[in-house]
Amino acid sequence: MSSVQNDRWGRMTFCVFRNKPLPNPINEQEIYITIMSGFRTKAIHAGQEPEQVTGAVAVPVFQTSTYAQQELGEHVTFDYARTINPTRLALEKNLSALENGKFGYCFSSGMAAIAATLSLVKSGDHVVAGNDMYGGTYRYFSKILSENGIEFSYVDMRDPKNIEAAIKANTKMIYCETPTNPMMNLVDLSAVSKIARGKHLISVVDNTFMSPYFQNPLDLGIDIVLHSATKYLGGHSDVIGGAVITGDAHLAEKIKFYQNSAGGVPGPWDAWLLLRSVKTLAIRMEAHQANAMKIAEYLSKQPKIKKIYYPGLASHPQHALAKKQMRGFGGIISIETGSLENAKRFAGALQVFTLGESLGGVESLLCHPVTMTHGSVPPERRAELGITDGLIRLSVGIEDREDLLADVKRGIDAI
Repeated sequence: MSSVQNDRWGRMTFCVFRNKPLPNPINEQEIYITIMSGFRTKAIHAGQEPEQVTGAVAVPVFQTSTYAQQELGEHVTFDYARTINPTRLALEKNLSALENGKFGYCFSSGMAAIAATLSLVKSGDHVVAGNDMYGGTYRYFSKILSENGIEFSYVDMRDPKNIEAAIKANTKMIYCETPTNPMMNLVDLSAVSKIARGKHLISVVDNTFMSPYFQNPLDLGIDIVLHSATKYLGGHSDVIGGAVITGDAHLAEKIKFYQNSAGGVPGPWDAWLLLRSVKTLAIRMEAHQANAMKIAEYLSKQPKIKKIYYPGLASHPQHALAKKQMRGFGGIISIETGSLENAKRFAGALQVFTLGESLGGVESLLCHPVTMTHGSVPPERRAELGITDGLIRLSVGIEDREDLLADVKRGIDAI
């Protein structure tokens, strides 16, 4: 039902109710979902009640930098757009719901989200991080935070014992990706959570590759989950963004303070684009995975492909863990072609896949980590991880499967 009422200035407002009054619009980011349990329902409705003035079903773009105040020192929830914006707030509530968290904060990029998360540690603190991660994350850790007095140990997190062995007296955080970029290694999140809680450490997981649809680290005891919203959450290669989500009120307060103080927030148009995109996240992720599985199976039978890295294949050494902690296997496949020349030939023959950085868009992309995402990683470190000149990462889109398979075949024939 709906009702019309006057606000304190005597202006008419239109409020839409779904059996009960709408909650406070800010409420410290608390999620107020009571009847929404399904992922697709939450993706479409969480944080997106009909707008209270007009009843608009789609959250409006609140393109404003400031808000009128009632009198000196008093404002109606919103005061300044760096601090809070209704469009961004709707996105933050939506993503929090999808990750089964209580507090969500959005940023202007995935790296800005990482910077916000790492603001929880200070000079003299130690972080245990995965040795296989996005090159931009490693660059930020090794070239900026390390120079500011934060210590990092990079370990192979496939074995939880390596994490335990790296913990020191000054360790404050365990930071990991799973699956990792680009080697598609998995980290046992329940084991990480157990270690972190036993040592009173903050556990952090970059969940970009899986999206909330296929994996929810908070449900496995992780403290903080973050995303490059540019990837699957955005899904259309047309927006840059990041998100940090937690269920811990103490950590949330610190992240929120950093967000407002540092100011690396997305504009309302970016937030609106992400809100629009997340509505179709479930059906997109299913299509990504269906295509990726068929391509991975095809590639696994090709002698010219030396290795294939995809957790959905039974041949993946951590396939059992993938089935245990994930609801799907995603749309990212890495393959070893054997040499830089082979990689060039393979990439050059493709007509549907686009050669370019990033991933998670509806269109298929091909990335060469050595010259793109991991160019900032020292060659000797890349060699240790298996990031060779012949390694290619495929972000499988949602095009017709037959066209993608034919395209991959063109690449193999060119080797």
